[in-house]
Amino acid sequence: MRRLMTLDGEGRLTTEDVRLTAEGLAVSQRTLWRWIERARASDDLNRAARDHFTVTDLVRERLAFWRGNISAVHRELVEEAKSAGTAAMSRQTLQRAVERDILRGDRAGLRHGEHARRAHDVFLQRPRTPRNEAWESDHVEAPVEVDVEGRLVKPWVTWFIDVGTNAICGTAITPGAPSRESILAALRAAITLDAPYGPPGGLPQRVRIDRGKDFLSKAVASVLAGFAVKVVPLPPYTPHLKGTVETVNGAAGQMFFAGLPRYTGAQKLANGQSIDPDAPALTFEAFVAELLAWVRWWNTEHQMPVLEGKTPLQAWLDDPTPLNTVPTSDLRLLTLEDDGRTRKITTKGVSWRARQYVAAWMTGQVGRQVRLRHMPHHEHEVEVFDASTAEHLGAATLADQASSEQIGDLLRSREARRRQLQADLRKAEKARRIRYAAATTAAPPQRINTVTVGQATAELSDADDQQLRAVARPLLMPLRPPAPGWVLPRPPSEKTNRALDEGIGGGQGR
Repeated sequence: MRRLMTLDGEGRLTTEDVRLTAEGLAVSQRTLWRWIERARASDDLNRAARDHFTVTDLVRERLAFWRGNISAVHRELVEEAKSAGTAAMSRQTLQRAVERDILRGDRAGLRHGEHARRAHDVFLQRPRTPRNEAWESDHVEAPVEVDVEGRLVKPWVTWFIDVGTNAICGTAITPGAPSRESILAALRAAITLDAPYGPPGGLPQRVRIDRGKDFLSKAVASVLAGFAVKVVPLPPYTPHLKGTVETVNGAAGQMFFAGLPRYTGAQKLANGQSIDPDAPALTFEAFVAELLAWVRWWNTEHQMPVLEGKTPLQAWLDDPTPLNTVPTSDLRLLTLEDDGRTRKITTKGVSWRARQYVAAWMTGQVGRQVRLRHMPHHEHEVEVFDASTAEHLGAATLADQASSEQIGDLLRSREARRRQLQADLRKAEKARRIRYAAATTAAPPQRINTVTVGQATAELSDADDQQLRAVARPLLMPLRPPAPGWVLPRPPSEKTNRALDEGIGGGQGR
């Protein structure tokens, strides 16, 4: 338009110039002449758009209220226009305005929330770094039901991933919810280079973690600080900042978990039920073996385009960056949680959490001041150190430890009591539940589980009787007559009463 208006100002604008420009812009000559006339009238060299409806803050608010439903917002605008006596816009006009003035990601966020909005964002990729310069760690719940001592549970996986090579350095699997013990076990497996772990392995320079309570625990922080490893806690709800481990989480879900039996994300029938609800579940041992085999495949056979067609292990071995590691004999002791208190060896051993721990090496050392280190939640064994010199004295095991059969009986008994309580609570809630009739007009809710006067009186009377019997004293309150069919004791005869009286009297005389 600047060029055309320059020619027009010099008096050299011709129809051929307009035709040539219109062909280049893929518009009609009539449209281009209209732009020229508008520019002559207003000195506006930009293309002036037609007056159109613009999305306001109020419209955005109503879109959020109706969860992105444009038709519902249009109905409100029509009602407002009708009340004001003005003409209402069409739904297509509002649709075009929303698509023009609100970004695609914002529209997804107004409909589904923040996670949907982030799906339309562009994230930068960190440059490739040398091996062991940075690790990322995370927990992921396996979407697979596994048989753990007769119960179906979904295990949790904890792993450490090398950012530079995408190699899985260490993995730990727990049948239940993960804890700091899972992190320490995975960290120990990640650092060591000896079989069956490594390569890859060694000490990283820093570890990026989320703000989970177990990752931020004192035990994990002290262990990593002892290795001079910097911990980088990421802001909450920012999984894109640890994209390497999130990529492994997603790959495991698509490439491994989806192929296992009792996968919770499998296809469903029309009624929402599983296609094979009675499919046999893997045992926990079999699941761990399968997962570790997949980790070996990922490291040794999975060729990745981001690594120029190399496997993570090849990329790790080809990296000349020197390794820093810890002797195997010291690694286990350094990845234990410090008890933090000084204790004394007694004739019963070492007391910890109201339990006694003993070992053969304690003979002759009663009275020695010691400190304990232990793996979290592994209370069957502790490591004992001298309190003054920090010398490792040895391991101590729990005295009078129950056998596996006793533990199994105890767990089954606890499970039976849990199920009984659950059944009792469900029955109570079912009896307490109040049902209401369906309404077709605006009216107060109407109960449908109607109780007659006689039923209410009988139930209240029975409840009062039960409460009275619970606190009754036979000497202060007469008992109710026995139920029909009970055998009552015979009253004593006169001869029996006379014999009892003589016996009592004779005893007193003697």
